[in-house]
Amino acid sequence: GAGHASAASSTLGAMTEPSVVAVARDGRHRFSKPVQHEITLVAGLGVEGDAHFGETVQHRYDKRRTPNAPNNKQVHLMHAELFSEIAADGFDVAPGDLGENITTAGVDLLHLPLRTRLHLGESAVIELTGLRSPCTKIDALGAGLMKRLIRRHDDGSVERLAGVMAIIVAGGTVAPGDEIRIELPSDPFEPLEPV
Repeated sequence: GAGHASAASSTLGAMTEPSVVAVARDGRHRFSKPVQHEITLVAGLGVEGDAHFGETVQHRYDKRRTPNAPNNKQVHLMHAELFSEIAADGFDVAPGDLGENITTAGVDLLHLPLRTRLHLGESAVIELTGLRSPCTKIDALGAGLMKRLIRRHDDGSVERLAGVMAIIVAGGTVAPGDEIRIELPSDPFEPLEPV
């Protein structure tokens, strides 16, 4: 429920100021992305030099189905807190390993509403479009990891933990240590759905 999400974000907020922990990009379609000193976000297109850069959808699976669909997955974010959580289960995952472009700390990414804007560093602004659906390639990092990133609740609901997708509203350079400012959309909030 909403109460749970706000409690979670206030706990996270108390621990860490929202910030960028790491940035990554890869010009080829490979699963993990090498970590960089900085990345450049380009409005409406994505991360400069990354394989998912473009106005229309760049993910191979989606491209085959709907080649002209707008690219609503221009940038992929993961919360660093997840890495510590799964390390307890023996999974050794570092920034970039799960293919994300931006690794964050102090932001409860998965519980932010749809269309939340994150201001990254001096000028970049991104808008959340949905949850990333974990894919089977994740198991290459460790058998059973994909299953660990999908939490099933007693009421039958499923929680996906593999980060969020966003589009770029305003470009800019993003680097580790950059501050993140959260701008919530207007009410009523809609939850993030898998994209």
